[in-house]
Amino acid sequence: MNTSEPSDIIASDSVGEDSLLSSTQGLQAVLDNLDALVYVSDFQTHELLYMNAYGRQIWGQFEGRRCWQVLQDSNGPCSFCTNHLLVDSEGNPTPPYIWEFQNMVDQRWYQCRDRAIRWTDGRLVRMEIATDITDRKEMEIALKAAHEKARAAALEDELTGLHNRRAFFEFGMQALKQARRNKTPMAAVMFDLDHFKVINDTHGHEAGDEVLRRVGSLLKAKVREADIAARIGGEEFAILLTTATLAEARDMAERLLVLIRNSGIPFRNVKISPTASFGLAMMSDTDTRLEPLLARADEAMYESKTGGRNRITVHSEPEPGQA
Repeated sequence: MNTSEPSDIIASDSVGEDSLLSSTQGLQAVLDNLDALVYVSDFQTHELLYMNAYGRQIWGQFEGRRCWQVLQDSNGPCSFCTNHLLVDSEGNPTPPYIWEFQNMVDQRWYQCRDRAIRWTDGRLVRMEIATDITDRKEMEIALKAAHEKARAAALEDELTGLHNRRAFFEFGMQALKQARRNKTPMAAVMFDLDHFKVINDTHGHEAGDEVLRRVGSLLKAKVREADIAARIGGEEFAILLTTATLAEARDMAERLLVLIRNSGIPFRNVKISPTASFGLAMMSDTDTRLEPLLARADEAMYESKTGGRNRITVHSEPEPGQA
């Protein structure tokens, strides 16, 4: 069985008269009917020695020109040239190298099969077979974008545009691990809108939704990009402040408390002025998961609720020896 590849046939200097496929004319006919670019360039000078009909139809005449001049309309060798991947440390040809890239000249995607072979005169050349895969690639890109959009939707609270509970824990664990690794402080701030049921009962659920949206917008405007803000359920919100000291975290909570209290959210013919109860806790050396940190912030928030609402409570660790 003849298992020769096109590169082996091109490189051969012994042509059989009885076999059309192994003859120069027969091979030319085969390559010119391929629905793919086939070209050969000198390994050292990059001069194009051969290009099939597919390539000539798209890129024109190639004689006396270098591959990067014809295929990339460039003034020098391509930064992504794979020649160094086609030979071993002693300069001997290695197995084919297969890769994908987008040609910036025609904006098409190609799967390239590159190989170093010996030309008919014995010199080392590069042979590339490039198949247009634009349709497949565009479908892959579209599917990836759809998956990313779906993932983003799954991690976003639809009403406020903040992270949802799932995203808060997913990104929060990453932040906690980084804080432990870098030995930097991190604070958790939790707050709950006071008497939110009264807002819904008095003005309707549309009013409640508007209050939640406005609070979400306020958080997105005031929280740093490095921090993580989320609506974790109902009228409850949480923020992870990375690289924040206790003083910085308390300052953030105080500013938010005042902004929410003074928001005066218009709804139809009334203005709704919500308040919020805050709880604040700092990450400890023993926190390896997010739950203990949030539990302490939640406990502090509950103290704010029972202590009269519209206030901030900082969780304090018990003194050594105390329960």
